Amino acid sequence: MNAPRERVWKAFTTAEALAHWWGPTGFSITTKSFDFRVGGDWIFTMHGPDGRDYPNWIRFTSIQEPARMDHDHGGDSDRVIFQAVITLDDLGDKTRVTLHSTFLTKEQRDLVVKEYGAVEGGKQTLARLDEYVNNQKV
Repeated sequence: MNAPRERVWKAFTTAEALAHWWGPTGFSITTKSFDFRVGGDWIFTMHGPDGRDYPNWIRFTSIQEPARMDHDHGGDSDRVIFQAVITLDDLGDKTRVTLHSTFLTKEQRDLVVKEYGAVEGGKQTLARLDEYVNNQKV
């Protein structure tokens, strides 16, 4: 990201900020609840450009401000629940954002990659985050 780590961190910590950039190109989100603390939940629906809705939930399991957040992530059917780690490395006026997801099985990982386009979607989401943090004056 072409923004300082503190600005990138802030983009992850409120539902209002996340609504501007979370999800692949063409997606929007509606947040039902957001409690950014260890043990807190973010319950939201991703709305695809084709009109399809994707209910999601995230439970924060570790928060190390402003460098790392860990969470469990699932959906409405909970066909797949995975653990994710987001790290923000301080590079001065830039930030390296790393997303790491761990699945219980190879089949679950392959489903998310193939059915939901997770790799390309992740790249698009990071591009939207970069655009968002570059337009912030905070």
